[in-house]
Amino acid sequence: MKNMLISPSLLAADFARLGEELKAVEAAGADMLHLDVMDGVFVPNISFGMPVIASLRKASSLFFDVHIMIVDPLRYIEELAKAGASGVTFHLEAAEDVGSVIRAIKARGMKAGLTLKPGTPVERLLPWLPELDLALVMSVEPGFGGQSFMPKMMDKVSAIRREADRLGLGDLLIQVDGGVARDTAAACGAAGANCLVAGSAIFGKADYAAETEAIRAAANGSLG
Repeated sequence: MKNMLISPSLLAADFARLGEELKAVEAAGADMLHLDVMDGVFVPNISFGMPVIASLRKASSLFFDVHIMIVDPLRYIEELAKAGASGVTFHLEAAEDVGSVIRAIKARGMKAGLTLKPGTPVERLLPWLPELDLALVMSVEPGFGGQSFMPKMMDKVSAIRREADRLGLGDLLIQVDGGVARDTAAACGAAGANCLVAGSAIFGKADYAAETEAIRAAANGSLG
């Protein structure tokens, strides 16, 4: 069962064993790896940056799904490409010129994603869908892992799915990040998401493979 893509969030991993954790989620069936880059300015937390991404890139061929929560995202696109990012998702609120950031990401051979904070209306993202490879809906406030899922954010997922379908954007990834686990995955799938980011729901469990497939199955409507 592979319709729903699963992107484990490295933010929830054991940072003393990052290489092993990466190999473990890859073996568990992860479709990509979610890497949160935070600057302590756009969000009140600092995570990791280019050296960590570059080091992990040497150990894996997985798609590196990089979510940047930083001010002035355009400034870092070149460095992210050199570090080995496969795709870069940035915040609309952080970009003075959204189109320039999207074009810069694609010009360096990466997939372009766009996201919003929970309080930002989804209508601000919809006009950009034809230019995107991925639209990310945050179901928690960005900046920290382990937060509770916000069910109301599924309205945004549904709005993006409706507009993507209307425009014939069949290849668009609609991703949900924040509080995703086997008990919330079904709501994400029902709303129209096709890619889920899961952090502590995978890295916090003993069996990564079992949890990855349980989340995928729940999202695909195979549980309950």
